Amino acid sequence: MYKKGLYRILTNEPLTATVWRMTLAGDTQWIAAPGQFVNIALEGKYLRRPISICDFDERSITLIYKVVGGGTAQMSRMQAGEELDLLTGLGNGFSTRNDARRPLLVGGGVGVPPLYNLAKKLLAEGKPVQVVLGFNTASEVFYEEEFRALGCEVTVATADGSRGVEGFVTTVLAEQEPDFDYFYACGPLPMLHALYNATERDGQLSFEERMGCGFGACMGCSCKTKYGNKRICKEGPVLEKGEIIW
Repeated sequence: MYKKGLYRILTNEPLTATVWRMTLAGDTQWIAAPGQFVNIALEGKYLRRPISICDFDERSITLIYKVVGGGTAQMSRMQAGEELDLLTGLGNGFSTRNDARRPLLVGGGVGVPPLYNLAKKLLAEGKPVQVVLGFNTASEVFYEEEFRALGCEVTVATADGSRGVEGFVTTVLAEQEPDFDYFYACGPLPMLHALYNATERDGQLSFEERMGCGFGACMGCSCKTKYGNKRICKEGPVLEKGEIIW
């Protein structure tokens, strides 16, 4: 179930040269799980912009987005007090209803944000949380300290070696061999594919896809799985490792 509503901007601030954090006040009762997303209507734009939820509570939503085009650039210019038209409660999100005792969270770039609320949920369940964050270079790193402040064990990897481990998130798995029995991941498709091949452990992967409606009506974001076609916006964006067809 999703809900349409107006949300008031509380803050809108840059985290890096291209990544921004926006906090919105409004009804969050339709958000049921970490990893869900909102779909934002912007003036002059035909399609809404899907953005993963980084965090939420009873009164507010935190979004982290990267400025990559006209729509997100328009968002970056918005000020506190302005309102946005959102669809909330979209997607199926991550599930912690499994036997994992030592979860590993793996995020790449703007795939990092939805793992933040997931980390909070896992920690509240009494599970130690390890986090691996992958970026291209040191200037792109964000939320490393925020995860540490929660109590997570955090490792950062950068492709150019300017911060943390030199290489990719899979480099961390190969070189440091973290002790985990289940993983949750969100990031670009090449990262997810490499991670899928790098471990035999089960997990959940959150996929990015271009969307028309965001709630399953247009079928524009369908993908093949072992159990038939699924819509990334409706049955996803989170899929179980065992059902994925590459």
